[in-house]
Amino acid sequence: MSTTIYKAELYVADMDRQYYQQHQLTLARHPSETAERLMLRLMVFACHASEMLIFTKGLSSEDEPDLWQKNLTGDIDVWIDLGLPSDKRIRKACGRAQRVFIYTYGRGTAEAWWKSMQSVVARFDNLTIQHIPQEISKALATFAHRQLEVSVSIQDAEVSWHCNGETVVFTPEVRAP
Repeated sequence: MSTTIYKAELYVADMDRQYYQQHQLTLARHPSETAERLMLRLMVFACHASEMLIFTKGLSSEDEPDLWQKNLTGDIDVWIDLGLPSDKRIRKACGRAQRVFIYTYGRGTAEAWWKSMQSVVARFDNLTIQHIPQEISKALATFAHRQLEVSVSIQDAEVSWHCNGETVVFTPEVRAP
């Protein structure tokens, strides 16, 4: 099975950061990646959008996050992972990047992971963990088409995702500041 390419035209209106931009994106869906995870990557891109933010090799590389933003000297400003990383991976990310964001999703396993990691992550002041409820990630997965046009607006941390005449509105649950 080979990688599937998705094209997205993403319009971002982030009132919290005063960021308003259009992005033409190409997303490579790894054969083992679900539609849910693919759309979460796109949503996370919208929440952190900048001209310097890029999708990495992701699932194809253990040394890179799902997305990152490097500065002009090559240092990592932002490291973004999706899923339930190990404490070793979190330590590595927090040591290499100025800011680290982890987005968990799903139900039971995400809750169990969080309970086991709370004391581990408490020492990292450059780490933010947010959870996307399962009903939201499943709703986003229904929009997974090879050609996408998505508008995302963000205000007071509330995300409004508009695609194909439908809207999904949610606020990621902050687990660790």
